[in-house]
Amino acid sequence: MGIAIREAYGQALVELSNNPNVVVLDADLAKATKTIEFKKVCPERFFDMGISEQDMIATAAGFATCGKIPFATTFAIFAVGRAFEQIRNSVAYPKLNVKIVGTHAGVTVGYDGGSHQAIEDISLMRSVPNMVILNPADAIEAKQATHAAAEYYGPVYIRISRIATPAIHNESYKFEIGKGEVLREGEDVAIIATGIMVSKALEAADKLAAEGSRATVVNIPTIKPLDKELIIKVAQKTGKVVTAEEHSVIGGLGAAVCEMLSQEMPTKTKMIGIQDSFGCSGSPDELLKHYKLTAEDIVEAVKSF
Repeated sequence: MGIAIREAYGQALVELSNNPNVVVLDADLAKATKTIEFKKVCPERFFDMGISEQDMIATAAGFATCGKIPFATTFAIFAVGRAFEQIRNSVAYPKLNVKIVGTHAGVTVGYDGGSHQAIEDISLMRSVPNMVILNPADAIEAKQATHAAAEYYGPVYIRISRIATPAIHNESYKFEIGKGEVLREGEDVAIIATGIMVSKALEAADKLAAEGSRATVVNIPTIKPLDKELIIKVAQKTGKVVTAEEHSVIGGLGAAVCEMLSQEMPTKTKMIGIQDSFGCSGSPDELLKHYKLTAEDIVEAVKSF
């Protein structure tokens, strides 16, 4: 098992501390979001805004107008839900160079329950013009995505999970905004996954291979802009697509893939995700099983074609 993606995010911020324009804002959650690592090495450019997410985003917008690169960080449910108006009108509308980082996304937040489990954040951010959405699958991808966000000029939303995830990449991996990657080649079905579900997709592909079925596995770390060329290519190759995400099937990766394919190349598609319901309290593993977000559920979806 690799390290938690939020740990990698904190490490990336420390690396970015060498850039004098990078500033970090948090909403009284620095220990949990790991922005405290930046505070340790660069306290003069760290700002704890308190439990005031709207103010944090508006302040980040102000920093951006002065040439700074603000990383505004809090739990995803508060970053996107509570501060949506500020994100829309103060950041995205003027296309300011603000990075919004939502940690503890999805149901694997665990025992905090439905009120703290952001399962609508990708959907909300997809609807906002000018917004780039990144959802890394492991620690190495998270670090590179954070650096890429700092280099990109414009609004970026980075979605980060709480739990540790298996290491999928090695140090030779090169992340690029807007590009997906093929992790496994197969001709029978394409499993297109994002975030923590990428490791589940690889596990499902192993189970299918043991039964004689070969699956292509695609990691999509950028939800917006979507890598249309790659997705069309694997859909043409296999004729069947299963998407997998720790997010509502309404407005998330699956919806983005289906919307695009319906216009470009209609393809049989199944969506693994949260089926229009709120989260609930439990351990991460219990919740993944409850919401049918396991490798076995992906296998079942493949076999249902």
